[in-house]
Amino acid sequence: MNKMMNIHEVLERAYQMNPEKEVLFDGYTRVTYRQLYDEVYVMASGLAQKGIQKGDRVMVCLPNWNEFVSIYFALASLGAILVPCNTRYRSEELLYILENAKAKAVFVTEGFGHVEFFQYYLKSDGNQSSLEHIFTVRFNKEGYPSFQDLLKIGEKVPCPKIAINPVEDVFSILYTSGTTGRPKGAMLTHQNFIYSAEASNEKLMCTADDVFLIAVPVFHVFGMAPGIMSAIAVGAKIVFMENYKAIHALEIIEQEKISVHHGVPTMFILELNHPKFTEFDLSSLRTGIIAAAPCPEEIVRRIRNVMGCDIMVFYGLTESTASITATSFADEDYIRSITVGRVLPGSEVKVVDMHRRIVPAGEVGELALRGPGITKGYYQNLEQTREAIDQEGWFYTGDLVSIDEKGYIQIIGRKKEMIIRGGYNIYPREMEEIYYKHPSILEIAIVGLPDTVLGEISCAVIKLKPGHLEDEESMKAFIKDKVADYKIPDRVVFLDRLPMTASGKIQKALLEGVLKEKMDETLR
Repeated sequence: MNKMMNIHEVLERAYQMNPEKEVLFDGYTRVTYRQLYDEVYVMASGLAQKGIQKGDRVMVCLPNWNEFVSIYFALASLGAILVPCNTRYRSEELLYILENAKAKAVFVTEGFGHVEFFQYYLKSDGNQSSLEHIFTVRFNKEGYPSFQDLLKIGEKVPCPKIAINPVEDVFSILYTSGTTGRPKGAMLTHQNFIYSAEASNEKLMCTADDVFLIAVPVFHVFGMAPGIMSAIAVGAKIVFMENYKAIHALEIIEQEKISVHHGVPTMFILELNHPKFTEFDLSSLRTGIIAAAPCPEEIVRRIRNVMGCDIMVFYGLTESTASITATSFADEDYIRSITVGRVLPGSEVKVVDMHRRIVPAGEVGELALRGPGITKGYYQNLEQTREAIDQEGWFYTGDLVSIDEKGYIQIIGRKKEMIIRGGYNIYPREMEEIYYKHPSILEIAIVGLPDTVLGEISCAVIKLKPGHLEDEESMKAFIKDKVADYKIPDRVVFLDRLPMTASGKIQKALLEGVLKEKMDETLR
């Protein structure tokens, strides 16, 4: 692997390989490598003229559109830093990222109320905000330059040439919550992305002939690294899905002759169970990554035998730029369902106890990772960085695992209490802190419950203050406008008493057990 390339050079290499080849199709527009390369150059020039320089942070709140890819590579060529945001984020989430990243500009689309939100925080004489520009995509708003406006001004001036050190220079800051409840910005370098993309390509044996279906969001590390970056690294084609629906995925696989299908287990389950599944020609499918949640053996078997897609299970985190372990084509369905495979070439893993001492093979401990995909640390958060990454470069994941003699890793549980709902991460502490602002709530715990379609659902367990009355509807309504819709609890349960430890902490594991038993008949 050529570690000395930067992200823009990866695009340049793919463009030179086959300039007239189609690279992107988002359901609306088809783009060739030449068109993408030219647009990236002009976009970078337009951004430079608006004062975007190396190291500046730019928030991008866009769905799976072609424009995201142009912005991705334009920022990379300027040495600016892409800060992707979930399009469903609301005021509290966006404000935290804006203020922590000190973003200079933001790209927004219509329909999420983002222009109205961000215009309030634009830099002016009356405030000290970092935000200088709001750029609109696929719509116009008076007073704000659009994506097309940037291209127009970019055509007139050559793009500046910026020196980039792939190992040191950060390409993206991706915000991930943790046990502290406040999101942390993982700083990922050009090398992090290229390593992750090339390592997964090697595992999946990807070539320029492949057509990648990217239905996972582009603002997530899964869409950004094994998705966009992997496809461009081999000169392949990307087909985006803006809104995932199983029937549309099946139609696109047939129409575009998809060969690499990435997704979370929920996506594959919905496709396999669709009543019209057998009507589609899926013979182009070759392989893909299934990740973000455990996948039952039966589903792995059906993806491989019924769908004809030799799927691989990968494990990774935002902090490892996605891929860090993977199963292989030689592994049995059983191995693919109960393990996340072995560490990828070039990286290292170890399992440690609470004192960070290595535990014997087969014993459960915390998974630690080291390698070219691991984050430099958390932006403006030295304390959390030191806690997660030791002086030897080991990153401690908070995931509890065991590794057998052959190196296969089995995920046992999470030290962190994250809930993965349909591939989206929900961090209980973040929700709990918002709920604690409610005048009726005395105690709250957000826990995950099993769900056969989404993997997990979230359940808010609430103890009300004496004399206060609330119901499930009022609890959901309270948080509705404060967070993305998938974070709104699926279930709300009221209890007179929450199980506590001697030190006064809510015993979530015990609570989960009680709820599973109590709600057994109503869970899917």
